[in-house]
Amino acid sequence: MTTSVHLQPGPLVVASHNAGKIREIVDLLGPYGFDVRSAGELGLPEPEETGTTFEENAILKAVAACQASGMPAIADDSGICVDAMGGEPGIYSARFAGPSKDFAQAMRNIEEAVQAAGAKTPAERGAEFVSVIALALPGGAVETFKGVVRGTLAWPPRGTEGFGYDPMFQPEGHDRTFGEMSAEEKHGWKPGEASALSHRARAFKAFAEACLQPNAPQQEPR
Repeated sequence: MTTSVHLQPGPLVVASHNAGKIREIVDLLGPYGFDVRSAGELGLPEPEETGTTFEENAILKAVAACQASGMPAIADDSGICVDAMGGEPGIYSARFAGPSKDFAQAMRNIEEAVQAAGAKTPAERGAEFVSVIALALPGGAVETFKGVVRGTLAWPPRGTEGFGYDPMFQPEGHDRTFGEMSAEEKHGWKPGEASALSHRARAFKAFAEACLQPNAPQQEPR
């Protein structure tokens, strides 16, 4: 994706209150020299996610954080889309876990729905993780970048790494779930590398190549 937005190192808000998501994005931003702050750290409220697509919700969150802080902001909206559920829970993936964010129960709910749909073979248990990263600048510019990774739903869940639905998602070409992979294996990506594995790393790669690399000095990862 081509863009006229080139972000220079400086203050940058990660518009999220999700500790796991913040950790992954901060890791990915490491080589670029930004002074990264999270929306939670700044005491910014969480806007209501009223969009009907990942893009709309990512933009909503990034713009809200940018306007509230006066600083550039990036936001991720992501979720798991299950073939046997017609693409659900999709943008409702976090809300699917309920107010208590009980992803163990959410994974059980997905498995019950998949079983009820008669999806038993790996081919029938397909799913994809989707991530859209939105960048909002104080001048009003907004850009979005999308990453998708296909995989198969594993049951029972395996692994204690990552967060959310990671323990039940086995990406294509791998024999382990995201929950069994280290952070470096799952979302580790560095400038100049040809490929990225996770949906968030793929979205970030597109964002970095479009907005960061032309002007940002590449430092050694912290």
